[in-house]
Amino acid sequence: MKKKYFIKTKNIFIHTSIPAPGTKKLIKSLSKIESRSMHGQMPIAWDKAKDFNIFDIAGNKFIDFTSTIFVANIGHSNSRLIKYIQNGLNKNLLHSYAYVNKIREKYLKRLITFAGKNFQKVFLMSAGTEATEAALKLMRMHGQKNKKRRLGIICFEGNWHGRTMGAQMMSGNTKQKEWIGYHDPNIYHLPFPYPWALKKNSPRQFLINSLKKLEKKIDIKKDVCGVMVETFQGWGALYYPKEYIKLLDKICKKNKILITFDEMQSGFGRTGYRFGYEYYGIKPDLICCGKGMGGGFPVSAVLGRKKIMDLPEIGNMSSTHSANPLACYAGLAVIDEINKKKIIINTKKKEKILFEKLHAIRRKFPKEILFVEGKGLIAALIFSLNVRKNIKEVLRLIVQKCLEKGLLVVYTGRESIKIGPPLTITNNALIEGVDILDKVITEELVK
Repeated sequence: MKKKYFIKTKNIFIHTSIPAPGTKKLIKSLSKIESRSMHGQMPIAWDKAKDFNIFDIAGNKFIDFTSTIFVANIGHSNSRLIKYIQNGLNKNLLHSYAYVNKIREKYLKRLITFAGKNFQKVFLMSAGTEATEAALKLMRMHGQKNKKRRLGIICFEGNWHGRTMGAQMMSGNTKQKEWIGYHDPNIYHLPFPYPWALKKNSPRQFLINSLKKLEKKIDIKKDVCGVMVETFQGWGALYYPKEYIKLLDKICKKNKILITFDEMQSGFGRTGYRFGYEYYGIKPDLICCGKGMGGGFPVSAVLGRKKIMDLPEIGNMSSTHSANPLACYAGLAVIDEINKKKIIINTKKKEKILFEKLHAIRRKFPKEILFVEGKGLIAALIFSLNVRKNIKEVLRLIVQKCLEKGLLVVYTGRESIKIGPPLTITNNALIEGVDILDKVITEELVK
């Protein structure tokens, strides 16, 4: 007898109920032995992932619009990445701490070339939050060198920079940093220039007003040494207006303030640029990288000019797994794949397909969907909190029903649904995925 399939297309294959049999049991088992902070996403137990597809423990095949949360820029289990890591394993060199090796030199040279002329040196680490912590230290050391009265850091409300102490103090989520017990008095948060916050102000005037308010407490020239900018605000893929960032950059340069871009989600081709800051037409002093940098292998970095990167003395800013040989092979594979497959150019082309279809969804529901935000292959639909009191519950249901139809999108826990497929996704799969999202949203919002 011919087997009956629930869903079967070129990109999707669903032949069991969703969640697949055994998924709930696995989640329950893990909940007994793993911190609950690691849980809360959709009930899918991954078995393997290839390119833009996820396969669960029952062999169901899904289109991935999460890139395992914006890591698999070059596709899951990329063949070049696997080959390079296998080469590293065959070298019989798994770790070297601060002892030099050839792959480290090769990768750092390639990374600096990829980053551009404004960057001369690199410090490698394992996780993104380490990178933002390191940038915080470098900005403050630079402030000390320039004899700043205070070592103030300007950040933005709503931004996110990691889960370690310094990173969370710079982040804008007040509730998530309550555990610290105090707030660094020299870290200041400006309001984010949300489209709905600007009102009648121009972006330039919005920044000027924000700084005037801060200047009632401090002298920006004497008391601020750095600014930490998340290239776009994560939960909604929300960019700053260009003129806002250009003015901010001008103010920083005038007052010897370093400007750092947190490029965790936006780096390595995700936005249709090598790094997201390029969209703004400025050159930051430091950039913090992670996520897509290793294609699934844990590696992060801070890049900057020599005079900034060499502020810490020898041993003052080292890391046990810095420049791990395997991480260097992985990082090299990502850059080579991006360059040789022309991924950045192709991402720009796919951006047009993605956003045309997302704007079409918004036009169907102008009261419920307020904004379509993002660039390249990172996007968010931002929903109104006023149309329905339970909109966050509705969005979770939408994400769940997408999963049942073979599409994995990001559940943010906020009034948004976020999309970020591997940059290698085919046009056909991209269109199929957005069509599923369109259908599910329509089913739920017309009730």
